[in-house]
Amino acid sequence: MEDRRFGVQNSQGAYSAPQTERATTGISDDAMKVLRNTYMLLGMTLAFSALTAFLNMNGTHPGFLITIVGYIGLLFATYKLKNSPWGIVTTFALTGFMGYTLGPIIGAFVAAGASSIVAQALTLTAVAFVGLSATAIITKKDFSFMSSFLTAGAFVLIGAMLLAFLMESSVLHLAVSAGFTIFASIMILFETSQIIKGGERNYVIATVGLYVSIYNLFVSLLHLLSAFSGED
Repeated sequence: MEDRRFGVQNSQGAYSAPQTERATTGISDDAMKVLRNTYMLLGMTLAFSALTAFLNMNGTHPGFLITIVGYIGLLFATYKLKNSPWGIVTTFALTGFMGYTLGPIIGAFVAAGASSIVAQALTLTAVAFVGLSATAIITKKDFSFMSSFLTAGAFVLIGAMLLAFLMESSVLHLAVSAGFTIFASIMILFETSQIIKGGERNYVIATVGLYVSIYNLFVSLLHLLSAFSGED
């Protein structure tokens, strides 16, 4: 990370502004920088993901196996390259790939005349993200105590997802979607709290974490809304 410390000869004047910022926001300069960079990269990756989804709306889904292998592979590459410029490249590759896999799903809703469901899911996702992020930033509450719960919840959801896939149970699929909706919402709180509390100093990893939470929230809401509207 870039060293933002000032020289000793400028210490009297240079530190006055950062001290004012900490007094008014309660967030350190380094954390504020990570937060700004995260939101900037997140905005660009969401736009790129939307573009790849749009371009593949009339295409075919790559399938479950390719999706999982592609996601894990690109995620691993991003973590390995997080401290180099190539980490940004793999971040765009990861989010673009996820948007690509989402395109045919959205395309199916549009083709069925259910574009309003997509719009509702998108709106709810945006409102939830802004509301949860604002809650974490304004209250500055430390949500790190949720880490154990989130770890356990992730394993439970993965197990339930595999079970629903094997049993082909619509009720279980609905329960998994509801679980992912709650899980993704809590993850947004947790990840934003990690940034502003200094627990996450790498904006590439912070961006990927928030993007995945937004992605899961949107897809889960899409499934829930379609089920309750009778489109599923």
